[in-house]
Amino acid sequence: MNNRLRAVTGGLIGALAFVEITSGILQGYYVPLTSDIVRYLGLSSDADFNTFEGTQLLLSSLVVPVLAKLGDMKGHKKVLLISTAVTAAMSWLLVIAQGPVFFGIAWTLQGFYTVWLPLEIALIFDRGRKEGTAASTTRGAAAFLVVALESGAIVGAVASGRVFALFGGEEALTASMPLTLALPAIAVTLAFFAILFFVRESTPLPGRSLDASGFALLGLGLLGITSGLTFLKTNPLSTWWVWALIIGGILLFWPFIRHCLHREDPAIDIHVFRQPNMWPVQLCAFLIGISLLGAQTPLSTFAGTDPEVNGFGLGMSASARSLLIGGYLLSLIVGALLFPVFSRRTSPRHTLIYAAWAVAVGYGALTVLHGNVFQMYGCMAIAGIGAGMLMGAMPSAAAAAAPIGQTGIASAMTNTTKTIGGSFASSVFAIVIPLGAVQAAGSTAGGLLGYTLVWLICSAGAVLAAILLYVVPKQAFTDEDAQQQPSPGLAPEAS
Repeated sequence: MNNRLRAVTGGLIGALAFVEITSGILQGYYVPLTSDIVRYLGLSSDADFNTFEGTQLLLSSLVVPVLAKLGDMKGHKKVLLISTAVTAAMSWLLVIAQGPVFFGIAWTLQGFYTVWLPLEIALIFDRGRKEGTAASTTRGAAAFLVVALESGAIVGAVASGRVFALFGGEEALTASMPLTLALPAIAVTLAFFAILFFVRESTPLPGRSLDASGFALLGLGLLGITSGLTFLKTNPLSTWWVWALIIGGILLFWPFIRHCLHREDPAIDIHVFRQPNMWPVQLCAFLIGISLLGAQTPLSTFAGTDPEVNGFGLGMSASARSLLIGGYLLSLIVGALLFPVFSRRTSPRHTLIYAAWAVAVGYGALTVLHGNVFQMYGCMAIAGIGAGMLMGAMPSAAAAAAPIGQTGIASAMTNTTKTIGGSFASSVFAIVIPLGAVQAAGSTAGGLLGYTLVWLICSAGAVLAAILLYVVPKQAFTDEDAQQQPSPGLAPEAS
């Protein structure tokens, strides 16, 4: 790569890193303020806030594949700008919203930021493809973006409480909350201009169609699965309509696949997604989402459980638990930085396998090593390093395995499957933890059994992910493998 292209690529990655810092701020900033936002909106309990979280999750699962495909068709920068503009507008609406209805609408639509990372991966991949270094450039950049994301999450989580107190805190809730909520809105606005001025457009493919009917089937299927999993946490297991939603969503994938197989430019190219360097990655994203997105709450609640009362747990205060989770986030950063290093010394495929085994070992060890903070953090750090490697590796690996014109949708689907895996795990864990207590007739060992089952599920999911990755061809995700031809009937736009 010549010096000029290095400078262009470096500037692109720098601008996108700022966008990911902003994404991290959005993910970490509001969490410590949840109880205060509930009081500000006049909600009855903190649990009511879960409705906002659920609707944002549903929106994300629906819009991310569509926006990613639009990026492949029209240019990834254009769609990144549109999604950032929507996120900025909704972030400012959160500042001025006076009631739960408008706040809920704004919170839901703010979820457009979840498409940022897949679009960024596609932009970097397109830039690297011009010099034949798409896969290696994207691996290094993805690691840097994950570091930016997690750093932003840490900064957001630490800063929000301090900013809230600075503006008056609970004593001046009506005045302090809007001022506090303005900070992430400012960050998103700055991210919009960073994209506008410092990011160059990718090369789109002409003559594309969105396949609205295909995305409608996909959206209905995802809506059934994710909404069913959300309702599963708040309804008895015997609630038939919840299971009907989940099963109905799964069954819709059959007509969706049939539809895609008979279209020239489908919503998702099934021929590409069933290749041995693609389907294991997508399924691995689902399995890793179980621990990456589903296990953080059980880890936090276990650490906060009083061992003198319950016979297990660490009895850590809220501030101490935040430090524990912060340490876990730091291990994700370490893992993200190690991924390109290990990939150069071994291969991307082997590094993915090692990372999955690290997650499996970390959660497996946690089933027996949880008696003190050092044991628990040691296990979490091992799992976190593996998860950090996988966070950036999954979308970049999917991009490397995709043909020209499909990098955005391939990267986006790793995000979607990871989210579904996290939703699945969150619902299952909500059932498993109290179920363990029931099985032990209310004894303290029963609660510990529930947490042990959670960690075993996380470990088993990572083991299965590692095994699946052995199916991937040995030279997958390399620069040579990434030099793919366009899908049948598609040709790159002349430059």
